[in-house]
Amino acid sequence: MKRSILLAAFAAINLGVTFSFQLYVLAVLGPGEQTDALFAGMALPQVVLTIVSGSLMHVLVPLLSGESISKLRANAWSFFALVGISFAGLAAILYIMAPWWVPILVPGFSKVGIDLTVELTRIQLIGMVFTAINGVQWAAYHAQNKFIWAEMSSVICSAISLAILLITLPKYGVVGAAWLITVRMALQTILLIPGMGSPSKPNFRSSSTLIAWRRIKPLLYGTAYYKTEPLIDRYILSTATSGGLSLYYLSQQIYAAANQIINKAIAAPFVPQMSAYHKASNFYQLRKEYYQRILFVALISFCSIVLLATVGDKILAALLNHSSFDISRVRELWQIMLWLSGAFIGGGIAQITSTAFYACGDTVTPTRLSIITYTIYIPSKFIGYSVAGIYGLALTTSAYYIINLVVQLIILNIKLAKSEL
Repeated sequence: MKRSILLAAFAAINLGVTFSFQLYVLAVLGPGEQTDALFAGMALPQVVLTIVSGSLMHVLVPLLSGESISKLRANAWSFFALVGISFAGLAAILYIMAPWWVPILVPGFSKVGIDLTVELTRIQLIGMVFTAINGVQWAAYHAQNKFIWAEMSSVICSAISLAILLITLPKYGVVGAAWLITVRMALQTILLIPGMGSPSKPNFRSSSTLIAWRRIKPLLYGTAYYKTEPLIDRYILSTATSGGLSLYYLSQQIYAAANQIINKAIAAPFVPQMSAYHKASNFYQLRKEYYQRILFVALISFCSIVLLATVGDKILAALLNHSSFDISRVRELWQIMLWLSGAFIGGGIAQITSTAFYACGDTVTPTRLSIITYTIYIPSKFIGYSVAGIYGLALTTSAYYIINLVVQLIILNIKLAKSEL
């Protein structure tokens, strides 16, 4: 419990600083063409990282857990090299091709907005390489049950980047902000090196590498499809009024930050433990702790939404006072968050259900379920936006996350019940 509280505190501080970074950019510049370009430029790098880095964590932590330190670190360096080379090549291709694919992503932007988005995207593609490598480093730390320094390093890097932003934003604008995001990830890569141990020659044909590839393939194929949501959102919202994309993105980031705290404090530390229960066939204890965490996260999520509905507008107004936000934009942000609240509830609890699947070595079932629900979700997004604008898009997103969660809960309960027989 102590570790969970400490991790939650570090995660909250880190995400609070990261959120302050984005909020400060919006507060100083105001929601508009520049901020829309910055957040649109984040879209593809974030999607690629979600697909690959997220999959790496789900696969590598259970795989590396329980191994000897020497074997764990040797495998970690192999994955470090493999991911670094792969992402560097991918980033180079996307960087060169940016003037061709960025306009397709944001067709509603002006020529100036598209040019700025290309520039900001290229900067953040460099940061994508470091973020991908960080995913391997985090997996190595988590597999060794060393959660604290991983979180502390992130807090340090975020705090340094925010401090520099406060000084440089008025002079360098969104371009400087984009470079700071990249520098922050590079600095974190350096700070996480000690946990990897002494560098070793990578072995791309080791048994662990082959097992990891076998497990990660269904995740990559599936998530490459259903993790494209940010790209679709940017495409749709590029036709919204100036600043609308920024407000929607900010709403998503607030919920993503809260869910990250839940993941780091409750879901992630449970992976090695759940993997050990599964390997020992201790399914009773696995089910017991799984249900406890589900109920705990559900309680936190519902209480948070009640708080948002009752006093959320006042809190946002106080936070954004003396900024470039006017009161109508603050209220618009609050309303988007209300309609989007299902994504927070469903996404937070789904982290526990997904963790349970992955810890049991099952990466296929949750991927297939998400593919099916996402296929229905894509046309619904366009319909929701055409009927009710940004609010319709937010409501459709909420419905998707809740439905996906319910389906996962049903399938996982059946799976765990069969395991006890």
